[in-house]
Amino acid sequence: MDIVLDRFALESASARALAGLYEGLPGLNPLDPRLDRRVATSAMLRSGAEEAAADWWAELLSELVTAGAQGFRLLGLDGLPPHALRRIIHRVRMKTACAFWGWTLGLPWHRHGELVGADLSAVFASTCWWDGRAAWFVEEYESLRRIAPVLGVAGVPFDMERRAATARSLMLAAATADGLLVPEGTDHGGALQQAAALAEIIVSKGVSGGLRSLTSPAEPVSVLLRTDGADARSPRRGVAIAINNDLFRARALPFDIAILPPAAGCALRVAEPDSGASLEPGEIRVLDVMPTRPVRSGKKPGKREVNAAAAQSPIVIERVTPTVNGGAFAAKHVVGKPLVIEADIFADGHDLLGAEVLWWSADDDQRKAVQLTHITNDRWRATVMPDRIGRHYFSVEAWRDEYGSLSHGLEVKHRAGIDVAVELTEVALFLEVLVKEPGIKALLAEAKAAEPADAVALLTSAASREIVAGAAERRFRLDVGPFPVDVERPQAGFASWYELFPRSLTDDPKRHGTFDDVIDALPRVRAMGFDVLYFPPIHPIGKVNRKGRNNTLTAGPDDVGSPYAIGGEGGGHDAIHRQLGTPEDFRRLVAAARDQGLEIALDFAIQCSLDHPWLREHPEWFRRRPDGTIKYAENPPKKYEDIVNVDFYADGAVPSLWLALRDVVRHWVGEGVRIFRVDNPHTKPLPFWQWMIDDIRGRHPDVMFLSEAFTRPKMMYRLAKVGFSQSYTYFTWRNGKQEIIDYLRELTTTEVVDYFRPHFFVNTPDINPIFLQNSGRPGFLIRAVLAATLSGLWGVYSGFELCEAAALPGREEYLDSEKYEIRPRDFAAPGNIVAEITMLNRLRRSYPALQSHLGVTFYNAGNDRMLVYGKRAPGAEDMVLVAISLDPHHAQETGFEIPLWEWKLPDDGAIEVEDLVRGDRFTWHGKNQHLRLDPSVIPFAIWRLSPRSAA
Repeated sequence: MDIVLDRFALESASARALAGLYEGLPGLNPLDPRLDRRVATSAMLRSGAEEAAADWWAELLSELVTAGAQGFRLLGLDGLPPHALRRIIHRVRMKTACAFWGWTLGLPWHRHGELVGADLSAVFASTCWWDGRAAWFVEEYESLRRIAPVLGVAGVPFDMERRAATARSLMLAAATADGLLVPEGTDHGGALQQAAALAEIIVSKGVSGGLRSLTSPAEPVSVLLRTDGADARSPRRGVAIAINNDLFRARALPFDIAILPPAAGCALRVAEPDSGASLEPGEIRVLDVMPTRPVRSGKKPGKREVNAAAAQSPIVIERVTPTVNGGAFAAKHVVGKPLVIEADIFADGHDLLGAEVLWWSADDDQRKAVQLTHITNDRWRATVMPDRIGRHYFSVEAWRDEYGSLSHGLEVKHRAGIDVAVELTEVALFLEVLVKEPGIKALLAEAKAAEPADAVALLTSAASREIVAGAAERRFRLDVGPFPVDVERPQAGFASWYELFPRSLTDDPKRHGTFDDVIDALPRVRAMGFDVLYFPPIHPIGKVNRKGRNNTLTAGPDDVGSPYAIGGEGGGHDAIHRQLGTPEDFRRLVAAARDQGLEIALDFAIQCSLDHPWLREHPEWFRRRPDGTIKYAENPPKKYEDIVNVDFYADGAVPSLWLALRDVVRHWVGEGVRIFRVDNPHTKPLPFWQWMIDDIRGRHPDVMFLSEAFTRPKMMYRLAKVGFSQSYTYFTWRNGKQEIIDYLRELTTTEVVDYFRPHFFVNTPDINPIFLQNSGRPGFLIRAVLAATLSGLWGVYSGFELCEAAALPGREEYLDSEKYEIRPRDFAAPGNIVAEITMLNRLRRSYPALQSHLGVTFYNAGNDRMLVYGKRAPGAEDMVLVAISLDPHHAQETGFEIPLWEWKLPDDGAIEVEDLVRGDRFTWHGKNQHLRLDPSVIPFAIWRLSPRSAA
């Protein structure tokens, strides 16, 4: 039965019986044509009357259940006071058992949180209003499924061809939801029966977890991913739902369905790869997907030795990409993306060459061969598709194609009218050597019996060349490699990080926050769209030389100290600060975060307080000065009197210290942590990092390391080479137009693209950027948009969303730094930018172009305070275009160019534009446009450009 909870007809018996609980809105004239008639003629539930109303509804609904009702569709949720529904359902549940389905269509998304925990049996998705492309559908589903199972609403609200459209609507609801609502008259030609069968299949697969879009809104075929858990990064099973949005034409899938793209969030493959054929008009196809097995290297394959003859080969193979330092270090790649391998291959003379790529994984020595194709100017290319995370290798082979050269010369001379009798004899002699090979004898006999012209055509045909290539020796074969490639999970290249101090999640600076407080905060962090939650060290804190507030050298009795002063009575790097909780509490936190779709990242800081157990148990790991003291840690000009460093090369430190540090990481991996932010890695030996990371990732290929090394460029790049998955960058100090352009070009157009993944953190507990100290709310928006749209990896330190900027005078540090005290916050404080951060993370998830720092192009804008750039995913037709004012204080305007030439459109051509911030759609005509941005309103614009509709 339908039940309307928020109102009664103004003159109804129920309204009179509930006078004082349900009331008409005061001061309304029911004859006013501007009013919503329902509001003007209704008695609405009064705020504060929820308890009494809940008792009334409990009596009524219990009577209806007694009379035979089994469930109720609850309407009018948008008119209920906050949390009234929870009270009503609770009262009914105390008296009887029945189902409650919340009619959430049209309910503002920001109110979904009120329904969490209301004990609804199900909620409804706006399935029948979805065009198959718009990103809002997945966003709505993700918001609704946190309330209850989601039911799809079938039907066709638009003026469309009924039979095909309704069948599509039924199948879409069945495939994308946990059940479906079917209005009367929807069934045509057995479509309902097919949808019901599909719904049963979906339910049987247990794919009740998240929904992800794997395609751009511009694609004619949309692909959605459903998995069996809240965290799509580690599913056991799932389905890919391919939707042909074209009701009139068959369409091909937008990517190689055998391995899903990185938007899937993990390495998934289709169970039946041959199911990737074109979709019929309006077809919705459900494909079983399953995770691929990660590479777990038990041994390293031996390198091929180049024999003496190959060392003298006339063939040259060079400029192989992707390689790092000639193969000394592994290039970086993300699973699900095509790996493009290129090389310059040439030799003296005019003989033709053959070439191929051989590639394999670290735990499987069997080589797979892919032919290299000549592009231009002696450059050759091949594409492979690794489908497993972990270490892979590839090599490049080239050889002199003797038969290809003979047949090419034969063909050219014959075409020029030259007598080719000698050339035919040469070819025959070459084939006679191979006459015992399959197919060669018949080919030779047929050629000898043919006329010269026919013999030339036969011997130079592609079929003949293929037969001979399979039989002939590869003369002067040259093999270069192997070259290592680390294939990592998608989060290595695309993630949004949020950093917080767990101890500050409290409402009282005298009460230490706990892991349970963090669990309570998880929905807030996830609601902003972050997927990695990062903590500074969570270990016991030393008391000797403990720092006071604002880094003073004398701590008071209530000062909590810096968490980077690791070690105390409770233990060292593998222990937990007792006021945060227990190991069991931490495990609950990791599990709760995973349920929210968040990963926990921990700080790995190799330093010790003077109370650390290692100073007593392993004094040989520390270097002492002549007076017996240990030098305090330094990072000039900063000094850290509360910590000391280990000595990696001290007598007795090798191998015991190295193994102990490795075991610290292994301990936290055992606790469920797969991401480590490493503090100041540039002050520790590079050989240690290369050995340790290789050891950990060889056992656990899904572990990632973020390098926090604000140091010289070459050292930052070297750390990336030795194994760090991600790296902090100079973005924090790049504020001017040209320096931003120059830095992004360095990161995207030089050799570093093969190994360096930039992580654009906008602030850190150590760095309060000068730009943010005096730019106000507009400045925070400017930096957030730059970071979130220029890099696939970005992060914020807690307080950024509140525009915190108070600084120590003349320094790039925070006043009342959280490193030295507990800092409670009101995260709903006025002036926050939570909504804007949430919007940016939503766009990042929706548009693959924003999921990498690559693919950025800067366009002409006449104002030096305004930046215009485009991001486009490889092979994509649409583009995300960003315009941003770099001036947080004054309005700026400029003329700028939109790159119509990239779509081969004329300068006066038209292109469709979608404003991704405001939701408007319009068409730009001509490449020259004008824009004004006022920081008091919004200092940026983000559009999606597509040539299709405009054309």
